[in-house]
Amino acid sequence: MKFIGREKELSALEREYDNGHGFVVIYGRRRIGKTTMIKEFIKDKKSLYFLADMESNRQNLNKLTGKVAEFIGQPYLSDVRFDTWQKLFSAFADSFPEQQKVLVIDEFQYLVQSEPAFPSIFQEVWDELFKDKNIMVILCGSHISMMLSEVLNHSSPLYGRRTAQIRLQPLSFTEFSQAFPERSFEERMMIYAVTGGVPKYMEFFCNNRSFDENVRSNVLSKSGFLYEEPMFMLEKDVREPLSYFSIMKAISSGNHKLSDMATVLESKTNTLSPYLSTLIGLFLLEKRVPVTEKEPEKSRKGLYYISDTFMDFWFRFVYPFRSELELDNIDYVMDKLKTNYIDNHVSFVYEKVCTEIFVQLCRDKKFDFHISKIGSYWNSNTQIDVVAIDTHQKKIFAGECKYHNEPVDMRVYSALKEKCASIPEFAGYNIIYGLFSKSSFDKRLIELAQQNKDIILVNEEELLVFE
Repeated sequence: MKFIGREKELSALEREYDNGHGFVVIYGRRRIGKTTMIKEFIKDKKSLYFLADMESNRQNLNKLTGKVAEFIGQPYLSDVRFDTWQKLFSAFADSFPEQQKVLVIDEFQYLVQSEPAFPSIFQEVWDELFKDKNIMVILCGSHISMMLSEVLNHSSPLYGRRTAQIRLQPLSFTEFSQAFPERSFEERMMIYAVTGGVPKYMEFFCNNRSFDENVRSNVLSKSGFLYEEPMFMLEKDVREPLSYFSIMKAISSGNHKLSDMATVLESKTNTLSPYLSTLIGLFLLEKRVPVTEKEPEKSRKGLYYISDTFMDFWFRFVYPFRSELELDNIDYVMDKLKTNYIDNHVSFVYEKVCTEIFVQLCRDKKFDFHISKIGSYWNSNTQIDVVAIDTHQKKIFAGECKYHNEPVDMRVYSALKEKCASIPEFAGYNIIYGLFSKSSFDKRLIELAQQNKDIILVNEEELLVFE
């Protein structure tokens, strides 16, 4: 798959490079494309890329020695046995003194695992060897908790050294779509709802095979790359992976309240909280509150959702059927998936896509709305898919997302308007009504939107602008 997206991240890296030196930390979940992006950035630069391994400190030191020897163009150095990291990095710093250089250390966490003092060692290297020279350093890692604690945390020796940090996230739906230019919107949504914009996962769908064939061979088959992917991810990042699996399974089954999870898992709520915090820290889980909450961190209305789209898919359609899949009964599972995939998964992913579309429309200044907060709204009586607040202009955008084949009609608009009128927190705001449709809108609704600028219609990814 060709390189796509990442314009903002690459621009940030270029700014750091243009400054003459920089210390950039890049982190994010596995398979997200960190290494690919870094290699795209350094492809036309004087650079040394080093991938650390799960080896001893001595083995990693020897391996980097060979890389430095190759970089400098002096092969004999590869036979030199450097006794400290500082001496090896000094050799790199002294090479090509007039040229701008980039040093990339990928999977940085492995160096910390083999040598716990490595953050202190590299602090000394940066302060004494690199900081005042034309050297840009990129530290990259997939073990998120370790990168946060050993590099970004205020207790880390490296704290305060970085000049920028990038948490690489999945590709947006717009970026994702660049990889599938020939596919319809509906086909792209089907694939996106599995892969979640994770580049490595997308590779398995960049072919001429049907969606069903790709899911069968890559996700449901025991030999498929994605069949046990969540297990591999969690086993590397957490202890007691089975406990985390149980929590995520409970959430995927519709238990979004902490109390409901505790009931299903037969546990006390206080015993679940540390697990939930860890999953949130790994960006696999998110705690949502109504967007109108004044102090969201103190809100008791919080609901927990799996934020990683692939994980959400896997826990809905793979994990509950492991027994059948282990017996190669893929047809049975595929039938279950076909029955529930659109209504129970794609339609919810579509809400995320609609939120992204609205944010992009605001950035492109398609209409006068400055987002202060965005999310969704719910209370005991009603729910609205996408709600954004413009606190400066006292505006609220309320959007409903309809992922079905029938045209969205006046009934949907009237129901949305009625919902908004019943919400006390909306009082005093000018309300803009947004309707998102996978298919189309009926004639009466289009005519009304042509006359009322407070009604916005979005068909697939296209804003229907009416004069």
